Amino acid sequence: MRFQVLGPVRMSPRTPTAAKPRVVLATLLVKNNSVVSTHSLIDELWGTTPPRTASTTLQVYVSHLRKALANADGEPGGGAAAGPLVTQPPGYVMRVAPDELDLVLFESLRSRGRAAFDERDYARASHLLGASLELWRGPALSGIPHGPSLQSTAIRLDELRSETLEQRISADLKLGRHHELIGELMALAHEFPMRESLHGLLMVALYRAGRQSDAVHAYHRVRRTLVDELGVEPDASLKRILARLLASDPALAWHPAQSRPAAPAPAADARPLVWLPPPLADFTGRAEELARGARVLSAASAPRVLAVSGRPGVGKTALAVQLARQAEGFAAGRVLVHLRDSAGGALTAEAAVAALLRRLLPAGPAAGAALPSGLDELTDLLQHTTRSRALLLVLDDAVSEAQIRPLLAAVPDAAAVVTGRRALAALEHARHLVLDVLGQEEAESLLLATGGPQMAQDRAAVARIARLCGRLPLALRVAAGGTAVQPRWTADGLARRLADERTRLTTLSLGDLDVRSSLLTAYHEVSEAGRRAFRRLGLAPLPDFPGWAAQSLLGTSPESAEELLYALVRAQLLDVRQEAGAPGGAVRYSYHPLLRSLALEMLAEVDGDDAVTETVGRLGHTFLLRARAADARLTPGRDRLAGVLETAPGELPADDRAVATPLRWFREEAAGLLEMVRRLHGAGLWDLTCALASATSGYYEACGVWEDWLAGHELAVDAARRSGNALAEAALLRSLGDLAWQRRDAARAVDCHRHAARLFALSDDGVGAARCATGEADVLLGQGEFGRADALYRRALDRARAEGDTRGCAEAERGLALTALLAGRPADCLASLAACASAASTLGDARWHGYARRLAAHVRAGGGAPPAAWPHLEVRPGVWLMSEAPAG
Repeated sequence: MRFQVLGPVRMSPRTPTAAKPRVVLATLLVKNNSVVSTHSLIDELWGTTPPRTASTTLQVYVSHLRKALANADGEPGGGAAAGPLVTQPPGYVMRVAPDELDLVLFESLRSRGRAAFDERDYARASHLLGASLELWRGPALSGIPHGPSLQSTAIRLDELRSETLEQRISADLKLGRHHELIGELMALAHEFPMRESLHGLLMVALYRAGRQSDAVHAYHRVRRTLVDELGVEPDASLKRILARLLASDPALAWHPAQSRPAAPAPAADARPLVWLPPPLADFTGRAEELARGARVLSAASAPRVLAVSGRPGVGKTALAVQLARQAEGFAAGRVLVHLRDSAGGALTAEAAVAALLRRLLPAGPAAGAALPSGLDELTDLLQHTTRSRALLLVLDDAVSEAQIRPLLAAVPDAAAVVTGRRALAALEHARHLVLDVLGQEEAESLLLATGGPQMAQDRAAVARIARLCGRLPLALRVAAGGTAVQPRWTADGLARRLADERTRLTTLSLGDLDVRSSLLTAYHEVSEAGRRAFRRLGLAPLPDFPGWAAQSLLGTSPESAEELLYALVRAQLLDVRQEAGAPGGAVRYSYHPLLRSLALEMLAEVDGDDAVTETVGRLGHTFLLRARAADARLTPGRDRLAGVLETAPGELPADDRAVATPLRWFREEAAGLLEMVRRLHGAGLWDLTCALASATSGYYEACGVWEDWLAGHELAVDAARRSGNALAEAALLRSLGDLAWQRRDAARAVDCHRHAARLFALSDDGVGAARCATGEADVLLGQGEFGRADALYRRALDRARAEGDTRGCAEAERGLALTALLAGRPADCLASLAACASAASTLGDARWHGYARRLAAHVRAGGGAPPAAWPHLEVRPGVWLMSEAPAG
């Protein structure tokens, strides 16, 4: 089987004739061996207006492709299932071997050719680069309609072809083949009249062939074209070539490598060297960071080193280039050196120094001479070359201090901006700048600047897109790029696609700009244990989580967990912040939203469902242990499922936050507790779902957190019914009855209490049934049915005493105190309040005890006056039950 995309899209021996199946084929081939979602394929085929039958039609196209592939393999009778086109949620994968697709062959040959060029093996470079170009048969991906992804990929591939061609010509020039190149270069200059780099190569070839006047004429021809068509002058590099050939610079002539003299010291009036990427026209924000960087680079004394760190895609290189272009006082020039090779591997210290030397000596007499091989010799040459020169270096994507320390030591007179994902904390004398994501306003500005007119039409959607991208500059640019190249796309449609966490990273892919790939570079560079920790921590509840939750997820010792967490923080895969007011320097961890999406993707791909369920269950037990400990201090004796359902093993020390400051612990972990209930329910851990929800309702009632109370308990009731656990359902319904009464829904409150009472009776739980009677009596009291409420309270009290339920006694006595108070019997009220306070004291419940004492003091101060005369007492739900939060 053979596939071709470098030209018309084809497959051998027979290509589908219909255009749409060929679009599917091309989209799968350019993402070969990777999953392409059905959503992406539909976008590629129909844009933002797919037909209602898009999914079915796509399946038909895939079926046609499979049949064509099976026939090509000589299996006309049902071999499609075993072919290269495989279904893999959320889409399809085209599995191809390296020698089956011309694109893979091209990239391999090109990469090897570039490496040979970097090693100054120009003959091998010319051969490999030439071989890669021979694979092309026309414009990339031609012969088919292009959607957004194919359009950007075609542009990228055609640009790579041009760059490869220029590098092959450069290699041939290094080999002295200038005479043979002139005709080819003239044709290319005619084909690309405004590609200045090609005209520069033509000028050099003509000059070396003894045709100086033709070289000058070539310059003026391209200059006229640029001025007439664009209104701009040629760039600085083309002007330098003109100046050198007019001066008959001997260094511009070709010399065999072995005859080249050593590099001379630069002349005092040498033009500044600028070897930087072009600035981003839509660079947005970062004013404070640019100002800080400028202060470091403009310092009066050396060393002037700024180390910029941050997660992938945060814009470190863009900031460094912007800073380098704005910096003043670097008369010798500004140079950027990438500290990784074309395959993404880190350069050694020797290779980094050599790369900088090649930048600094691009056209001197030693341009083709072999550099020294040892680190000491290389740094000596670098020091000699840069002595007393006001240079600004941008060292991009450093991986360690050891990689760049020799280089920096050899350039004491230069200033440097070093970028890298890891903070190079051990780098001597460096000032550090940790680059975070953009602010919300800056993120929206970037989307508006790069997203075309569609973005400006829906500012609300722009704000949502910024948040869903986590305000990460790379993600924002990719998101905006899709709307910029697709006029029919809308900001609202993009926001809706990004809202699904499961497919968000797939949406954030545009040609060779792929947020997932960028984030994966950091993931793959940590250890296997670090990668496993990164995946498992993705199961932590949002928005952030404490160290004890991380330890539970990792299933390891505190020391090992701390080591793994530190490694992930250092690799910019995890964020950390100090807990406010926490003892012992406690911290909380969180993910950037896109990194969390990646963690969950990798978890599903690598670990499997059983491991996920086991990890969620372990964390659920850890939350349950703490929630029950906090609830036992906050509302002792309340939870009917404590000790009955899903016992949480282990005991907590007295200084644990859940034990020492239970209300504060609940407030800090409130969002995580509800998220944990959702995760346990999603994992099918029914008993744990019920137990954790039940352990939280005391806090919800005390602090009036109604929405979370309702959301968690509805899930838990569903879990109880799925597992057939009548006792759990009863406890949860009784709690929902209390919530309904707090929210003045009397009918629902009565229904919940009566249903719960029946389930408690079926479970032979007299305590629970008695407490339901108290709950129903509260509703009657709120409706002014004092007599019926009093009777129910008395029955509940009798049952609670018979069952030995101290808390039930306290609840019933509180109700009897209120009925007596409202009926004008202050003595009976005070007696019941004294009994309530005594029961609360026995329980150790400071809230109930304080409440009873405060209300008794009001009764005594009222001198027997009716409660209606008390300005502080409003007869409504929430006053009789103690819904006010206690201090601390």
